Amino acid sequence: MTAHRIHAIDLARSVALLAMAGYHFTFDLMLFGHLPPGFVFQGPWPLIARGIASSFLFLAGVSLWLAHARGIRWPAFWMRFAMVAGAALLVTTATYFGMGASFIRWGILHAIAAGSLIGLAFLRAPILLTLAVAALVFAAPHLARFELFNAPHWLWLGLSTEIPPMMDYEPLLPWLCPVLLGIVFARLMARSGGWDWLRLWQPGRLARAALWPGRHSLAIYLVHQPVLFGGLYLFTRYL
Repeated sequence: MTAHRIHAIDLARSVALLAMAGYHFTFDLMLFGHLPPGFVFQGPWPLIARGIASSFLFLAGVSLWLAHARGIRWPAFWMRFAMVAGAALLVTTATYFGMGASFIRWGILHAIAAGSLIGLAFLRAPILLTLAVAALVFAAPHLARFELFNAPHWLWLGLSTEIPPMMDYEPLLPWLCPVLLGIVFARLMARSGGWDWLRLWQPGRLARAALWPGRHSLAIYLVHQPVLFGGLYLFTRYL
């Protein structure tokens, strides 16, 4: 626990992870018949899912700026990028063999990896330009979809008119938007002295336990769903 670390970011990640686990647990309950079919695809649940995904991407943008605001630390960046991209490839491979046609071609980890790489170009760009690009990125899939992009190798872009069923799908458009907004937020916080204020908070023993998931978010993301799914499978089958 270093003095310069902004523990509030770790806490925000922990909250996002808790929300994600709660959503996935609800999804698994539906899969095993403990909730009505289509339960998480109606009511507020689609908005909840988008909100959770947006929070992870927003925090990725914030963290990108905090890590490289004074100059891009290329070795650290490429190491982190390789970890996230490698985890994304692992998710694609595992779901390909485990879920068949519904495997994850471009999910949240793919979006974080791509958003982090593109986000480097906006670390020092004018804030108004970054906001304009974020607005364009958000609007593009709502205004411009073409059959040309229905080919599988274009699914990552987000401009397809037909999207095959997938367990997770966060294409570049519009999901680059929250990454860019995270960068803008981090820069505005720096201008106002907000980060210096947040650095003053040093968590106690109980709060440190709440920060632990946020400091290991990638590992928890990879293992939480197999644990939840496996636990519910055993409960449904044997109890």
